[in-house]
Amino acid sequence: MEAFDEYAAVSKIKETCSVVTKITEVQGRTRERKDLTLGKISEKSLSIMCSQFAIILGAGLPIVRAVELIADQTTDKALKKILKQAAGDVAAGFGLAQSFENKGKNLPTTLIETVRSGEESGTLDVSFKRLHTYYDKSSKTKGKIKSAMVYPVFTMVVAVVVVIIIMVVAVPAFTSSFTSMGIEMPGVTKALIAMSEFFTRFWAILAIIIAGGILAWKLWGRTEGGRLYQDRYRLKVPLLGKLANLRTAGEFANTMSTLLAAGLPMVKAVHVTTKILGNYYIATEIGRQLPRLEEGKTLGSCLHAAGVLPELLVEMTGVGEETGTMESTLDVIGAYYDNEAEVASARALSLMEPIIICFLAAIVCFILLAVYMPMFSLYGGMA
Repeated sequence: MEAFDEYAAVSKIKETCSVVTKITEVQGRTRERKDLTLGKISEKSLSIMCSQFAIILGAGLPIVRAVELIADQTTDKALKKILKQAAGDVAAGFGLAQSFENKGKNLPTTLIETVRSGEESGTLDVSFKRLHTYYDKSSKTKGKIKSAMVYPVFTMVVAVVVVIIIMVVAVPAFTSSFTSMGIEMPGVTKALIAMSEFFTRFWAILAIIIAGGILAWKLWGRTEGGRLYQDRYRLKVPLLGKLANLRTAGEFANTMSTLLAAGLPMVKAVHVTTKILGNYYIATEIGRQLPRLEEGKTLGSCLHAAGVLPELLVEMTGVGEETGTMESTLDVIGAYYDNEAEVASARALSLMEPIIICFLAAIVCFILLAVYMPMFSLYGGMA
């Protein structure tokens, strides 16, 4: 029998057997750990799940029945599997947060800790309402940024494919024609031919080098030092670094607001927030301030000492502490930085478009000069 404790086990056994003479805890066994085969769960799916929990629990249904109903209704396969397993745990006497922690490897820490706080305070439906708002806003913000990136990324991919086709297919065709005519080729044409021959002969090696470089960069990024260096370097990239800083500031403010409103202590809320921030360097620097926070220092002074978040966020955090309105202040500042990130993203994309056009124009001009200059020389010789 799997149960939270001996009392829950006896209660469950008595459903089928009226007399229990002996119950012994099995030693040396561990509970089933998190399923490593589950895929990533989208924030949109989490938002829908939290909304369903808030409605069903608000209507007064027992938590076990609520988990079973939502498990049947959800369309996300990974989330459905977690909920079905969690339903069994909750029926056995475990808390919902503990069940999520045991079964949901891919569930965010923010969700688990907020649910745990809601269970302890008896306001689980309110906690799920806050989580619904949090994940809904985060999902929409990221969706806008991703949709804005579609056009420039598609343009660059098409440009690269076209250049490769020209270098590998078109250039060798007219090169053989010019060679058979015995035309003295200008330097631009010779450069284009040399580039074409290089791509034709060594394209496989070049592809392996590029793929190997990307793989090595990603594997290094999985190490502690590599991830720290890469995320710190991203903050220094023009335009993109500012965008990353704004997005991280929004994540910090929104997550802290949600956790504090759910009733988590300040130190616990900061600790959980550092685990979900997108930039590991910023998260590490904030995490180093936890001992000072435990000593009684204010969050505003700790963030100022970390020196990785925008000054406005730090100042507003201090104001929220002094006035006792930390949750609402962080909620407002989080919405502000979400909007700033969206504006900065649109501005960066508006600058990328002319850069891409100029880059493509330069390539086209180079190829046209390389093709037409030998033809002009041929026509001049015939005249």
